[in-house]
Amino acid sequence: MFAYLPHTEDEIKQMLDDIGASSVDELFADIPEAIRFKGTLDLPKGQSELEVFKRLNELAQKNKQAVSFMGAGSYDHLIPSTVGALMGRTEFYTSYTPYQPEISQGVLQAIFEFQTLMCELTSLDVSNASLYDGSTAASEACALAINSTRKTDTVLYSATIHPYTKQVMETYFADLDVKLVELPSKDGVLDLFSVKENLDSSVAALLVQSPNVYGYLEDYTGVADLLHENKSLFIISSNPMSLGALKSQGEWGADIAIGDTQPFGLPSYYGGPSVGYIAAREKLLRKMPGRIVGQTVDEDGKRAFVLTLQAREQHIKRERATSNICSNQALAALASTVYLSTVGREGLKELSEQNMQKAHYFFDRLMDETGAEEYAEQPFFNEFCIKVPMDARKLVKEMEKDGIFAGVPMIDLDPSQSENLLLVAVTEKRTVAEMDRYIESMKGVLK
Repeated sequence: MFAYLPHTEDEIKQMLDDIGASSVDELFADIPEAIRFKGTLDLPKGQSELEVFKRLNELAQKNKQAVSFMGAGSYDHLIPSTVGALMGRTEFYTSYTPYQPEISQGVLQAIFEFQTLMCELTSLDVSNASLYDGSTAASEACALAINSTRKTDTVLYSATIHPYTKQVMETYFADLDVKLVELPSKDGVLDLFSVKENLDSSVAALLVQSPNVYGYLEDYTGVADLLHENKSLFIISSNPMSLGALKSQGEWGADIAIGDTQPFGLPSYYGGPSVGYIAAREKLLRKMPGRIVGQTVDEDGKRAFVLTLQAREQHIKRERATSNICSNQALAALASTVYLSTVGREGLKELSEQNMQKAHYFFDRLMDETGAEEYAEQPFFNEFCIKVPMDARKLVKEMEKDGIFAGVPMIDLDPSQSENLLLVAVTEKRTVAEMDRYIESMKGVLK
């Protein structure tokens, strides 16, 4: 590996002369000498292109090839070829944050379409140009709620939201005067009685998730009214794939909808990157984090797109900024936009229904044909939690030998969980033959 600097020595000298600096080192004079790195980085020497490809192929061969029943926030879905074809176009693939609307109309339009699609999915009024992931979206939604409600410092959240989201929220608010209060679960879903018990004038919002971390669907009937009577906001996180067949966040009365669009055209990529979405009611528009793309007309009356309402630290006084989001991940958001445009409204409905039907079919077979038991008697979308008669981590490890990723042990997500709980996801991609293999493998391990 070697350093690549595109500028010639003459160009560097000219730039230094123009700003009145005698050397590149002078640009870093404010960094104390004691903490400056001395010497060279311990990096391997550069290789030819052929050698690099050979090395990458060697590493790729170490990846396990298996049928995936893993989920817990990242799922194995079919991806139309249109997604890769459009993402790979150079005008999208090489572009970054579109600050210059004169030359970024294509990227800005793609982001505008993404926002529009998120609003349609969630039944809410406004959406921004994406966030880093679903957990970041949750933290930003909580900050949005606190900034939008008077004299509040508390966010209630359900014990059934994803444990990683809890960790990100705890980190996000660690040095701020914000109280995060976890509400208990009962039979795998939020204990709704605890919501009323914990509501007072200090509560800015309640954050819930459905489908939740166990895959279960939650019933929020009456929750929005209860929160709004208290002048608090309602935040619902949802797997967007479920919104093709199930009630949207806006239909539940949510003020803010969040989640992660990984199911829409993005592979798991060993954990990322993905795209967080956030949508809200119009009254919260000016407090939205990040950036929003707006539609207008140019001086010739033609349709045009611009960045608008940029309440970020780069554009206004830092203390007044609502966010320091520095990238809208436009490329990954484009993937979700192309995906939804390709499958369409009816296609998304069919995909959602296939996910749900296949998951229920497989769940019934697991209950009938293996020693697994139901964790809680609750409705679910495409993911469910079961109890297996051994350490779930050992079961998963053994089933990997048969070319099957059997699911996610709940103890890996949350150390307080029982070691015999396994989270299993079934998408439209899974076939009956693959389910047969799974069951035979599990029976072989458990015998």
